[in-house]
Amino acid sequence: MSKLLVTGGAGFIGSNFVHHVLEHTNHEVTVLDALTYAGNLASLHGLPEDRVTFVKGDITDAPLVDDLFGKVDAVVHYAAESHNDNSLHDPRPFLDTNIVGTYTLLEAARRHDRRFHHISTDEVYGDLELDDPARFTETTPYNPSSPYSSTKAGSDLLVRAWVRSFGVRATISNCSNNYGPYQHVEKFIPRQITNVLRGVRPKLYGRGENVRDWIHADDHSAAVLTILDKGAIGETYLIGADGEKNNKDVVELILELMGRPADAYDHVTDRAGHDLRYAIDSTRLREELGWAPRYGDFEAGLAATIAWYRDNESWWAGAKDGVEAFYASKGQ
Repeated sequence: MSKLLVTGGAGFIGSNFVHHVLEHTNHEVTVLDALTYAGNLASLHGLPEDRVTFVKGDITDAPLVDDLFGKVDAVVHYAAESHNDNSLHDPRPFLDTNIVGTYTLLEAARRHDRRFHHISTDEVYGDLELDDPARFTETTPYNPSSPYSSTKAGSDLLVRAWVRSFGVRATISNCSNNYGPYQHVEKFIPRQITNVLRGVRPKLYGRGENVRDWIHADDHSAAVLTILDKGAIGETYLIGADGEKNNKDVVELILELMGRPADAYDHVTDRAGHDLRYAIDSTRLREELGWAPRYGDFEAGLAATIAWYRDNESWWAGAKDGVEAFYASKGQ
């Protein structure tokens, strides 16, 4: 698999994957990205032009997708509408991209018999109680709670159906919450970091007790490469780094690492349908495929992420005002 097509490769997790592939393999990469607000060509800046080709386009564009599939050996599908708050405001783009877009890609994979890996989220499983010792596994029933997670659940089921019905050579991974460089400032960790950098108090939904299982984007990328290389066709693998933290602790740690008082943040009205807790059991991935995370220390990974946003204001500054205006309109 020397030639990869990466959908959504100018987005947060997709661009981190492209960087990882270029650094750790000899693969050539074609990036297909619509460059919506969440895509940023600057995230691919500096990569070798003889190994990376960028194509601006939509994954629902069947002729374009079909043409690109004919030129590559494998496809890694990151492209998605992924922000819960946006899905509550306007669900339609989530249906178009996450459902219709995935269908379009699967049909091309079927026609060209291409290896296909589908990136998904732990949010398809719903949430866990805060005091529940359980974690999500590959057999946890789906129980999505937002338009975003519902459309991702639907896309997962499409992949499984195309494997069984048409023999598409696909795998799926469901990952916990990513953090790291190149993440849009609408998301929780970069929003708080950039607020502090601008002298604005961070915002915390509700009491901040909601728990997320954090993983550095580079560890996610390494896991995806492992699945692409060693994963069994038709199987699902959960990716997590045992990084459970509640939102209150994360905000307070950001403030401490940035030299601010740990309580220098404001509580705002909680998000509708806010999932309580996500937790990933990645035993299968570790034991069957031999993957392990490199960033086991969340504090160290968070400190490196803060440093990246401090050093790359030109990357995020253009989007910041619009994001904060959106949240201010909702009292958040």
